[in-house]
Amino acid sequence: MKKYILILAALAFLIFVKTTSAQTNPAAFTGATAKLKHYDALYVLNSNDDKKIKGFVRNINNALEDPRLKGKLHVELIAFGDGVAVYMKSNPYEQALKDLQAKGVVLAECNNTLKERKISKNDLFPFISYVPSGNGEIIIRQYDGWAVVHP
Repeated sequence: MKKYILILAALAFLIFVKTTSAQTNPAAFTGATAKLKHYDALYVLNSNDDKKIKGFVRNINNALEDPRLKGKLHVELIAFGDGVAVYMKSNPYEQALKDLQAKGVVLAECNNTLKERKISKNDLFPFISYVPSGNGEIIIRQYDGWAVVHP
């Protein structure tokens, strides 16, 4: 009996040492594996902060260029509330948005925001799509299995 307990203790120790060494060796970790054929991500923007908007554009591009997701990722950027700033003609994001759209990113704006703030669609870039409500878009996409991203 003591022999079996000693063997079990030795095995437990070896497992602990192996697990600990794997966790302390950062080179052993390579990140998640993209096992699916297709991924959907909804980026949610409700800020007019220039740094945040530029960060959203950068994060979307980074996701699209991730070698694990390359060619597997469908992205939508939904703007509502203060996020409408990203689509305003008066702001400097037109080329960055066109570049995202050329990569297949859907650029959507909340109609409720336009109504509540009395913003004309003529004030926004002409290549933007519209949804009835930003919150509705988030809810539907999430229940459809989309990752909802707030960088």
